[in-house]
Amino acid sequence: MSLRPTLDFLLYGWLDIERLNQRPRFADHSRETFDAVLDTCERIARDKYAPNNRIVDTQEPRFDGEKVIQPQATHDAHKAFVDSGMLSAAQDYEVGGMQLPYTVQTAANSFFSMASASIGSHMLTSGNANLLMVHGTPMQQAVFARNEFSGRWAGTMCLSEPQAGSSLSDVATRAVPDGPNFQLDPLGHRYRLTGNKMWISAGDHELTENIVHIVLAKIPDEHGKLVPGTRGLSLFIVPKWLVAVKDPRPGSSPRKEEGADEMPVALAGRNDVALAGLNHKLGWRGTTNALLNFGEGRFLVDGKPGAVGYLVGQPGKGLHCMFHMMNEARIGVGIAATMLGMAGYYASLDYAKSRPQGRPVGPGGKDAATPQVRIIEHADVRRMLLAQKSYCEGALALELYCARLVDEQKTGNPEEADESRLLLEVLTPIAKSWPSEWCLEANSLAIQVHGGYGYTRDFPVEQYWRDNRLNMIHEGTHGIQAADLLGRKVLMEDGRGMQLVATRMRATIARARSVPVLAGHSSALEDALQRILGATRAAWATGNAREALANAVPYMQAFGHGVLAWIWLDVAERALRGDPSGVLPATLGRLGATDYFFHYELPKLGAWLNVVERLDGTCARLPEEAF
Repeated sequence: MSLRPTLDFLLYGWLDIERLNQRPRFADHSRETFDAVLDTCERIARDKYAPNNRIVDTQEPRFDGEKVIQPQATHDAHKAFVDSGMLSAAQDYEVGGMQLPYTVQTAANSFFSMASASIGSHMLTSGNANLLMVHGTPMQQAVFARNEFSGRWAGTMCLSEPQAGSSLSDVATRAVPDGPNFQLDPLGHRYRLTGNKMWISAGDHELTENIVHIVLAKIPDEHGKLVPGTRGLSLFIVPKWLVAVKDPRPGSSPRKEEGADEMPVALAGRNDVALAGLNHKLGWRGTTNALLNFGEGRFLVDGKPGAVGYLVGQPGKGLHCMFHMMNEARIGVGIAATMLGMAGYYASLDYAKSRPQGRPVGPGGKDAATPQVRIIEHADVRRMLLAQKSYCEGALALELYCARLVDEQKTGNPEEADESRLLLEVLTPIAKSWPSEWCLEANSLAIQVHGGYGYTRDFPVEQYWRDNRLNMIHEGTHGIQAADLLGRKVLMEDGRGMQLVATRMRATIARARSVPVLAGHSSALEDALQRILGATRAAWATGNAREALANAVPYMQAFGHGVLAWIWLDVAERALRGDPSGVLPATLGRLGATDYFFHYELPKLGAWLNVVERLDGTCARLPEEAF
């Protein structure tokens, strides 16, 4: 089964992406150029990623004491991706980009995530470079970001530490000014970093010439002490290999030379960044995951220990800068989760169509002399397939909707841009967490459809589940996303973002109410919306954050289901505009998924919100010894 018809409908039939070509930034593009990008990425994913998904799972990266070794398939896939230009697809022409809408880039990247998320999506490299294009100096952009966009270098995000995990307040990595070099280096204020970073995806490898680590660290105060909490966090560029800028003009500003893709630079020896070990993971085994030591003295720089790093932005503003990358990474995680779920759905659908087993319920069903039926003819198998379809296609629509908001934020008129910014703030925790939970459930159902075969390595669905299990954890765990949503996002700017979501939902409800087959769903969504708004008020009725956030995850589950019901209703209404009789197979499928979601999934919202509304303290008040 092909993903392409679904993407084409969502991009052109639902989001009307071609309208963006009327804006100056995208004026050179047309449906033909968008389709060409999708065709190229689909082909690379089919030829270089999908055939090697099992290889990179079984041949894990290993460290031989000097370098990380990965199968040739990983190197070939990385080169094909770099050659496609997708790392800089949404960037300006001036930095080697295509000025594609972010929505099209997201859709194109979905092919790679579905073919083999384990090989890697390169989202951290593009996110790293994008952060520098906003917060870096012109020289940092020219040297680091451009080399990342070209694929010559890779990028990481180094936040977590062994003793701190997700608690960034407890980061202990230190950064001190590098003596007389502090203000003399053309790459920025130069520091020496010491500390350890854990769970660093793509933290070490041989796929690129250099690896640009973006590192959170604390600058000691005048007494040599680290400022407690997140206020003291600053952000640094710490390359694996030191960089020498070859532009000889002292005091000159960096500029792109005629015909050059990036600032002319050379590698100038190892920085004091050492691989301490590779983590052995349940899934996503094709991508290295590392413990990195900064400043342990294995590689001395100028005869002394300490990893050389360059300050990004202002001291103490590191978390503000890092959120630019984290939010982009969260949409990337949502896409990865969605496409792993989609891969499992397609595999189980193909299996269900071909696997004969059992006989129909009813007269003659127990006659062993009659032929067996394919398992797709059993109602419970259809239930599991329809659940997967509703989760995965709905999640894909949500991710593309959020990507469209990014384009609106960057190129819309001031009012549209501001609304899109705020909507994206509220929806980002859902875009990350909802697919991570429910497309993982889709993978579990894909295993179930396969029966015992699904639990073996002879079929791909067990790997899809293992790869997807990471997505509820990285880039902010489920609990962190829930606390962010209920504790900050729905309250920000006096609840204006929440009201914008409600306004968009009501617009869909109004349109769908005039469509007879959708009228009942419109009423159900209106009721769900009122319940979510009421639960939000109830959670904060006492003003006690401890009470409000005790049930943040059930709140997020309910909010997410409300958002997905809205997305499905909007998709169904648009599908019926193009096929009013609703007889085309694709329309029937979308209506069926909408019906399933409203009949089987949306009713769960009430149970989740019950504990939120009554400030249920069951979990919070149980004494530790009772566990």
